[in-house]
Amino acid sequence: MKRNLSIVAIFFVAAFMYSFVAPLQEKKPWNVPAKYKNMTNPYADEAEDLIDAGADIFAQQCASCHGDEGLGDGAKASNLKTYPGDFSSDEFKAYSDGELYYMSIVGRGEMPNFEKKLSDEEDQWAVIEFIKSL
Repeated sequence: MKRNLSIVAIFFVAAFMYSFVAPLQEKKPWNVPAKYKNMTNPYADEAEDLIDAGADIFAQQCASCHGDEGLGDGAKASNLKTYPGDFSSDEFKAYSDGELYYMSIVGRGEMPNFEKKLSDEEDQWAVIEFIKSL
């Protein structure tokens, strides 16, 4: 009985502590310009072929914050002020290709701009196709 009470107590203490840490990572809505919202992937016919290339780029450039599976649990995620997002969520899956492009390539705040670092347009869309596959 004491063991069960100890487990319950530990759970409540952990939940209490998390309630102070979780709000530190804000979930700010993205203000995506209209020109990006309507953007479509010019490589959509090759989308399946782009996923492998996108996976490699993601591993090198994105996983440290977003995590290997895009769950927002990368090694650097806990150091961020803004939650890096969960790419498997329904909210994320509802974004258009153009919105994903803007958020992933143009960025904002702690999400860096990758337009110069990842200058090849096909590579940019490869990353988008990979994160959509998560």
